[in-house]
Amino acid sequence: MLADADIADEVVGFHFQQAAEKLFKAVLAAHVVVYRKTHDLGELADLLSDAGHPLPDALSELDVWTPFAVEARYDFLASTSAPLDRPAARELLRQLRAWAEAGVRAG
Repeated sequence: MLADADIADEVVGFHFQQAAEKLFKAVLAAHVVVYRKTHDLGELADLLSDAGHPLPDALSELDVWTPFAVEARYDFLASTSAPLDRPAARELLRQLRAWAEAGVRAG
């Protein structure tokens, strides 16, 4: 999907957002932190930080993917949005997964 220009950024971004959301929620669950049903990555990151599991600085801006959760799926994403840097997003997701796996093991 990453290299296929025929697949819209909204579709690829949705999958990045969903993966990040599930990784955040896995760490929260491993540490028995209650969270509400949400797709807001910033809110989930704040909960992680409040629980003593802040994201590394390199991952602190992942909430920019939040709009892909709902807005992009229903054509609400601003047309002025910059193109999704797919290779950079994949690298951030790889780093997030490594961080989350360590967080789950520590839980």
